[in-house]
Amino acid sequence: MDKLFIGVSGINAVDNPGPGIGVARSLREDSGLDVSIVGLAYDAMEPGIFMDWVVDKSFIMPYPSGGGEAFIQRLLYIKESHGLDFVIPNLDVELPLYIQCARTLEDAGIRTFLPDMEQFKLRGKDRLIEIAKKIGIALPRTKVVNSLDELSRAVTEIGLPVMVKGSFYKAHRAYTTQEATAHYHALVAEWGYPVIVQQVVTGDELNVVGLGDGDGRSLGSVGIKKMSITALGKIWTGVTVKNERMLDAAERFVREFKWRGPFELECIVSGDQVWLVEVNPRFPAWSYFATGVGVNLPARLVRHSLGLPVPPARDYEAGKLFVRYTDELVTDMATFQKAVTRGEAP
Repeated sequence: MDKLFIGVSGINAVDNPGPGIGVARSLREDSGLDVSIVGLAYDAMEPGIFMDWVVDKSFIMPYPSGGGEAFIQRLLYIKESHGLDFVIPNLDVELPLYIQCARTLEDAGIRTFLPDMEQFKLRGKDRLIEIAKKIGIALPRTKVVNSLDELSRAVTEIGLPVMVKGSFYKAHRAYTTQEATAHYHALVAEWGYPVIVQQVVTGDELNVVGLGDGDGRSLGSVGIKKMSITALGKIWTGVTVKNERMLDAAERFVREFKWRGPFELECIVSGDQVWLVEVNPRFPAWSYFATGVGVNLPARLVRHSLGLPVPPARDYEAGKLFVRYTDELVTDMATFQKAVTRGEAP
Protein backbone atom coordinates (compact mmCIF):
# COMPACT_ATOMS: atom_id res chain seq x y z
CA MET A 1 0.00 0.00 0.00
CA ASP A 2 1.26 3.49 -0.85
CA LYS A 3 1.99 5.92 1.95
CA LEU A 4 -1.11 7.70 3.21
CA PHE A 5 -0.83 11.39 4.03
CA ILE A 6 -3.40 11.94 6.79
CA GLY A 7 -4.24 15.42 8.08
CA VAL A 8 -5.05 15.66 11.77
CA SER A 9 -6.31 18.80 13.53
CA GLY A 10 -6.56 19.51 17.25
CA ILE A 11 -2.80 19.10 17.86
CA ASN A 12 -2.97 21.69 20.64
CA ALA A 13 -1.61 19.39 23.36
CA VAL A 14 -1.94 21.96 26.16
CA ASP A 15 -3.78 22.05 29.51
CA ASN A 16 -7.03 21.93 27.53
CA PRO A 17 -5.85 19.36 24.99
CA GLY A 18 -7.35 18.65 21.63
CA PRO A 19 -7.74 15.07 20.42
CA GLY A 20 -5.23 15.34 17.57
CA ILE A 21 -2.07 13.96 19.16
CA GLY A 22 -3.92 10.91 20.48
CA VAL A 23 -5.45 10.33 17.05
CA ALA A 24 -2.04 10.68 15.36
CA ARG A 25 -0.40 8.26 17.81
CA SER A 26 -3.18 5.77 17.17
CA LEU A 27 -2.69 5.92 13.40
CA ARG A 28 1.04 5.35 13.82
CA GLU A 29 0.44 2.25 15.93
CA ASP A 30 -1.40 0.37 13.17
CA SER A 31 1.48 -1.55 11.63
CA GLY A 32 -0.55 -2.23 8.51
CA LEU A 33 -0.94 1.45 7.67
CA ASP A 34 1.98 3.37 6.17
CA VAL A 35 1.08 6.89 7.28
CA SER A 36 2.60 10.33 7.25
CA ILE A 37 0.86 12.62 9.74
CA VAL A 38 0.11 16.15 8.54
CA GLY A 39 -0.62 18.47 11.46
CA LEU A 40 -3.32 21.05 10.76
CA ALA A 41 -2.74 23.79 13.32
CA TYR A 42 -4.40 27.15 13.96
CA ASP A 43 -1.54 28.67 15.95
CA ALA A 44 2.24 28.49 15.60
CA MET A 45 2.53 27.63 19.30
CA GLU A 46 0.50 24.41 19.14
CA PRO A 47 2.80 21.79 20.71
CA GLY A 48 2.02 19.18 18.07
CA ILE A 49 4.01 21.23 15.54
CA PHE A 50 7.18 20.51 17.52
CA MET A 51 6.45 16.80 18.23
CA ASP A 52 8.24 15.45 15.17
CA TRP A 53 8.07 11.85 16.40
CA VAL A 54 4.28 12.07 16.08
CA VAL A 55 3.62 14.74 13.43
CA ASP A 56 5.76 14.66 10.27
CA LYS A 57 4.89 18.11 8.93
CA SER A 58 2.53 20.87 10.05
CA PHE A 59 0.66 23.62 8.28
CA ILE A 60 -1.06 26.67 9.77
CA MET A 61 -4.71 26.75 8.73
CA PRO A 62 -7.00 29.77 8.35
CA TYR A 63 -9.72 29.89 10.98
CA PRO A 64 -12.92 28.13 9.83
CA SER A 65 -14.94 31.25 10.68
CA GLY A 66 -13.12 33.06 7.88
CA GLY A 67 -15.13 31.19 5.26
CA GLY A 68 -14.87 28.04 3.21
CA GLU A 69 -12.96 29.28 0.19
CA ALA A 70 -9.71 30.14 1.98
CA PHE A 71 -9.97 26.96 4.03
CA ILE A 72 -10.39 24.72 0.99
CA GLN A 73 -7.63 26.48 -0.91
CA ARG A 74 -5.26 25.85 1.98
CA LEU A 75 -6.10 22.15 1.99
CA LEU A 76 -5.64 21.97 -1.79
CA TYR A 77 -2.26 23.68 -1.43
CA ILE A 78 -1.22 21.08 1.14
CA LYS A 79 -2.42 18.31 -1.18
CA GLU A 80 -0.41 19.70 -4.09
CA SER A 81 2.77 20.72 -2.28
CA HIS A 82 3.13 17.91 0.26
CA GLY A 83 0.39 15.31 -0.04
CA LEU A 84 -2.98 14.95 1.68
CA ASP A 85 -5.15 11.89 1.15
CA PHE A 86 -7.37 11.95 4.20
CA VAL A 87 -8.36 14.40 6.96
CA ILE A 88 -9.59 13.62 10.48
CA PRO A 89 -10.91 16.92 11.91
CA ASN A 90 -11.08 16.88 15.71
CA LEU A 91 -12.48 20.28 16.70
CA ASP A 92 -16.19 21.10 16.92
CA VAL A 93 -15.76 24.53 15.34
CA GLU A 94 -14.34 23.14 12.08
CA LEU A 95 -16.67 20.19 11.61
CA PRO A 96 -19.54 22.07 9.89
CA LEU A 97 -17.13 23.40 7.27
CA TYR A 98 -15.63 19.99 6.59
CA ILE A 99 -19.12 18.47 6.34
CA GLN A 100 -20.29 21.15 3.90
CA CYS A 101 -17.13 20.83 1.78
CA ALA A 102 -16.82 17.04 1.91
CA ARG A 103 -17.83 16.51 -1.73
CA THR A 104 -15.48 19.25 -2.99
CA LEU A 105 -12.60 17.77 -1.02
CA GLU A 106 -13.35 14.25 -2.19
CA ASP A 107 -13.37 15.40 -5.82
CA ALA A 108 -9.88 16.77 -5.16
CA GLY A 109 -8.71 13.45 -3.71
CA ILE A 110 -9.02 14.34 -0.02
CA ARG A 111 -11.24 11.91 1.89
CA THR A 112 -13.09 12.39 5.17
CA PHE A 113 -15.43 10.18 7.17
CA LEU A 114 -17.90 12.40 9.01
CA PRO A 115 -21.54 12.61 10.06
CA ASP A 116 -23.87 14.53 7.77
CA MET A 117 -25.19 17.92 8.83
CA GLU A 118 -28.42 16.55 10.30
CA GLN A 119 -26.45 14.09 12.43
CA PHE A 120 -24.07 16.86 13.47
CA LYS A 121 -26.98 18.96 14.72
CA LEU A 122 -27.86 16.20 17.18
CA ARG A 123 -25.00 17.43 19.35
CA GLY A 124 -27.09 20.45 20.32
CA LYS A 125 -28.10 20.19 23.95
CA ASP A 126 -31.67 21.00 22.94
CA ARG A 127 -31.71 17.70 21.00
CA LEU A 128 -30.51 15.47 23.83
CA ILE A 129 -34.01 14.53 24.97
CA GLU A 130 -34.67 13.07 21.52
CA ILE A 131 -31.44 11.05 21.66
CA ALA A 132 -31.95 9.84 25.23
CA LYS A 133 -35.43 8.48 24.43
CA LYS A 134 -34.22 6.61 21.36
CA ILE A 135 -31.21 5.02 23.04
CA GLY A 136 -33.01 4.05 26.22
CA ILE A 137 -31.33 6.11 28.93
CA ALA A 138 -32.43 9.05 31.04
CA LEU A 139 -31.91 12.77 30.65
CA PRO A 140 -31.76 15.14 33.63
CA ARG A 141 -34.84 17.38 33.77
CA THR A 142 -34.19 19.90 31.04
CA LYS A 143 -35.79 23.13 29.85
CA VAL A 144 -34.92 25.02 26.68
CA VAL A 145 -35.29 28.77 27.31
CA ASN A 146 -35.23 31.84 25.08
CA SER A 147 -36.10 34.62 27.52
CA LEU A 148 -35.57 35.70 31.11
CA ASP A 149 -39.16 34.81 31.98
CA GLU A 150 -38.64 31.29 30.65
CA LEU A 151 -35.36 31.08 32.57
CA SER A 152 -37.06 32.05 35.82
CA ARG A 153 -39.84 29.49 35.32
CA ALA A 154 -37.32 26.79 34.44
CA VAL A 155 -35.27 27.42 37.58
CA THR A 156 -38.44 27.30 39.71
CA GLU A 157 -39.71 24.09 38.12
CA ILE A 158 -36.39 22.24 38.21
CA GLY A 159 -35.18 23.58 41.55
CA LEU A 160 -31.79 24.93 42.55
CA PRO A 161 -28.98 24.25 41.94
CA VAL A 162 -29.20 24.02 38.16
CA MET A 163 -26.83 23.76 35.24
CA VAL A 164 -27.08 26.61 32.74
CA LYS A 165 -25.70 25.58 29.34
CA GLY A 166 -25.15 27.01 25.92
CA SER A 167 -26.83 25.09 23.14
CA PHE A 168 -23.46 23.78 21.92
CA TYR A 169 -20.73 25.01 24.28
CA LYS A 170 -20.09 25.72 27.94
CA ALA A 171 -21.96 24.85 31.11
CA HIS A 172 -22.14 26.60 34.48
CA ARG A 173 -23.64 25.53 37.81
CA ALA A 174 -25.90 28.12 39.43
CA TYR A 175 -26.89 28.03 43.09
CA THR A 176 -29.17 31.08 42.96
CA THR A 177 -31.52 32.61 40.42
CA GLN A 178 -29.17 35.60 40.21
CA GLU A 179 -26.28 33.31 39.26
CA ALA A 180 -28.44 31.57 36.68
CA THR A 181 -29.39 34.95 35.18
CA ALA A 182 -25.75 36.05 34.96
CA HIS A 183 -24.76 32.79 33.24
CA TYR A 184 -27.74 33.14 30.89
CA HIS A 185 -26.66 36.62 29.75
CA ALA A 186 -23.05 35.49 29.25
CA LEU A 187 -24.06 32.45 27.19
CA VAL A 188 -26.46 34.42 25.01
CA ALA A 189 -23.80 37.05 24.36
CA GLU A 190 -21.26 34.41 23.36
CA TRP A 191 -23.32 31.70 21.67
CA GLY A 192 -26.83 33.04 21.14
CA TYR A 193 -30.13 31.25 21.79
CA PRO A 194 -31.39 28.92 23.08
CA VAL A 195 -30.01 28.39 26.57
CA ILE A 196 -30.49 25.10 28.38
CA VAL A 197 -31.45 24.83 32.06
CA GLN A 198 -30.87 21.37 33.46
CA GLN A 199 -31.24 19.47 36.70
CA VAL A 200 -28.01 18.73 38.56
CA VAL A 201 -27.55 14.98 38.90
CA THR A 202 -24.87 13.27 40.95
CA GLY A 203 -22.93 10.09 40.33
CA ASP A 204 -19.87 8.84 38.53
CA GLU A 205 -18.77 10.51 35.31
CA LEU A 206 -18.67 7.79 32.67
CA ASN A 207 -17.91 8.35 29.00
CA VAL A 208 -17.87 6.10 25.95
CA VAL A 209 -16.01 6.69 22.70
CA GLY A 210 -17.29 4.88 19.63
CA LEU A 211 -17.23 4.71 15.86
CA GLY A 212 -20.19 4.18 13.53
CA ASP A 213 -19.96 2.94 9.93
CA GLY A 214 -22.83 5.09 8.64
CA ASP A 215 -25.14 2.12 8.09
CA GLY A 216 -26.08 1.43 11.70
CA ARG A 217 -23.19 -0.81 12.67
CA SER A 218 -20.58 -0.15 15.34
CA LEU A 219 -16.88 -0.38 14.52
CA GLY A 220 -15.93 -0.47 18.19
CA SER A 221 -16.36 1.35 21.50
CA VAL A 222 -14.66 1.75 24.89
CA GLY A 223 -16.17 2.98 28.16
CA ILE A 224 -14.27 4.80 30.89
CA LYS A 225 -14.84 6.30 34.32
CA LYS A 226 -13.25 9.66 35.09
CA MET A 227 -11.26 9.42 38.30
CA SER A 228 -9.87 12.97 38.34
CA ILE A 229 -10.25 15.98 36.09
CA THR A 230 -8.49 19.30 35.58
CA ALA A 231 -9.90 22.71 36.47
CA LEU A 232 -11.02 22.91 32.84
CA GLY A 233 -12.96 19.65 33.17
CA LYS A 234 -10.55 17.48 31.14
CA ILE A 235 -9.87 13.94 32.26
CA TRP A 236 -6.53 13.51 34.04
CA THR A 237 -6.87 9.94 35.26
CA GLY A 238 -9.45 7.35 34.30
CA VAL A 239 -10.17 3.65 34.26
CA THR A 240 -11.84 1.42 31.68
CA VAL A 241 -15.28 0.17 32.71
CA LYS A 242 -17.97 -2.01 31.21
CA ASN A 243 -21.25 -0.42 32.21
CA GLU A 244 -23.60 -2.48 30.06
CA ARG A 245 -26.41 0.10 30.01
CA MET A 246 -24.06 2.80 28.77
CA LEU A 247 -22.38 0.55 26.19
CA ASP A 248 -25.77 -0.69 24.98
CA ALA A 249 -26.89 2.94 24.65
CA ALA A 250 -23.83 3.66 22.49
CA GLU A 251 -24.68 0.71 20.24
CA ARG A 252 -28.27 1.94 19.93
CA PHE A 253 -27.03 5.46 19.18
CA VAL A 254 -25.09 4.11 16.19
CA ARG A 255 -28.00 1.95 15.08
CA GLU A 256 -30.86 4.43 15.55
CA PHE A 257 -29.12 7.41 13.96
CA LYS A 258 -26.92 5.48 11.50
CA TRP A 259 -24.04 7.48 12.89
CA ARG A 260 -21.09 7.96 10.57
CA GLY A 261 -17.72 8.57 12.16
CA PRO A 262 -16.43 8.98 15.72
CA PHE A 263 -18.49 10.11 18.70
CA GLU A 264 -18.41 10.40 22.47
CA LEU A 265 -21.33 10.07 24.88
CA GLU A 266 -20.83 11.78 28.24
CA CYS A 267 -22.93 10.28 31.02
CA ILE A 268 -23.55 10.45 34.76
CA VAL A 269 -24.16 7.04 36.33
CA SER A 270 -25.62 6.32 39.76
CA GLY A 271 -26.47 2.70 40.47
CA ASP A 272 -28.65 1.44 37.63
CA GLN A 273 -29.49 4.95 36.43
CA VAL A 274 -27.62 6.34 33.43
CA TRP A 275 -28.15 10.00 32.48
CA LEU A 276 -27.04 11.38 29.13
CA VAL A 277 -25.21 14.70 29.58
CA GLU A 278 -23.58 15.45 26.24
CA VAL A 279 -22.89 14.10 22.75
CA ASN A 280 -19.66 15.00 20.98
CA PRO A 281 -19.49 14.30 17.21
CA ARG A 282 -15.73 13.63 17.13
CA PHE A 283 -12.94 11.82 18.91
CA PRO A 284 -12.43 13.02 22.51
CA ALA A 285 -9.09 14.18 23.88
CA TRP A 286 -8.69 10.83 25.67
CA SER A 287 -9.22 8.67 22.56
CA TYR A 288 -5.69 7.21 22.72
CA PHE A 289 -6.86 5.42 25.89
CA ALA A 290 -9.03 3.21 23.67
CA THR A 291 -6.05 2.45 21.43
CA GLY A 292 -3.97 1.62 24.49
CA VAL A 293 -6.43 -1.09 25.53
CA GLY A 294 -6.58 -2.59 22.05
CA VAL A 295 -9.39 -0.70 20.27
CA ASN A 296 -7.70 1.56 17.71
CA LEU A 297 -10.65 3.58 16.48
CA PRO A 298 -8.77 6.17 14.34
CA ALA A 299 -7.08 3.38 12.38
CA ARG A 300 -10.39 1.54 12.01
CA LEU A 301 -11.99 4.75 10.70
CA VAL A 302 -9.33 5.12 7.97
CA ARG A 303 -9.45 1.44 7.06
CA HIS A 304 -13.22 1.35 6.77
CA SER A 305 -13.42 4.58 4.79
CA LEU A 306 -10.78 3.48 2.29
CA GLY A 307 -12.14 -0.03 1.90
CA LEU A 308 -9.13 -1.61 3.59
CA PRO A 309 -9.50 -4.73 5.76
CA VAL A 310 -10.96 -3.92 9.17
CA PRO A 311 -10.20 -6.56 11.80
CA PRO A 312 -13.10 -7.82 13.93
CA ALA A 313 -14.02 -5.47 16.75
CA ARG A 314 -11.90 -6.31 19.77
CA ASP A 315 -13.12 -6.45 23.33
CA TYR A 316 -11.21 -4.58 26.00
CA GLU A 317 -10.32 -5.28 29.59
CA ALA A 318 -11.98 -3.35 32.40
CA GLY A 319 -9.71 -1.91 35.09
CA LYS A 320 -7.01 -0.46 32.85
CA LEU A 321 -5.70 2.88 34.09
CA PHE A 322 -5.21 6.06 32.06
CA VAL A 323 -2.88 8.76 33.40
CA ARG A 324 -2.23 12.03 31.59
CA TYR A 325 1.05 13.77 32.33
CA THR A 326 2.96 16.90 31.40
CA ASP A 327 6.34 16.93 29.72
CA GLU A 328 8.87 19.45 28.44
CA LEU A 329 10.25 19.64 24.93
CA VAL A 330 13.41 21.56 24.07
CA THR A 331 13.84 22.28 20.38
CA ASP A 332 15.22 24.84 17.97
CA MET A 333 13.53 28.18 17.35
CA ALA A 334 13.78 27.51 13.61
CA THR A 335 10.65 25.37 13.65
CA PHE A 336 8.63 28.13 15.30
CA GLN A 337 10.04 30.76 12.93
CA LYS A 338 9.07 28.65 9.91
CA ALA A 339 5.58 28.18 11.26
CA VAL A 340 5.19 31.93 11.75
CA THR A 341 6.79 33.15 8.53
CA ARG A 342 5.98 30.36 6.08
CA GLY A 343 2.87 28.87 7.67
CA GLU A 344 4.38 25.40 7.69
CA ALA A 345 7.06 23.49 9.54
CA PRO A 346 9.56 21.90 9.60
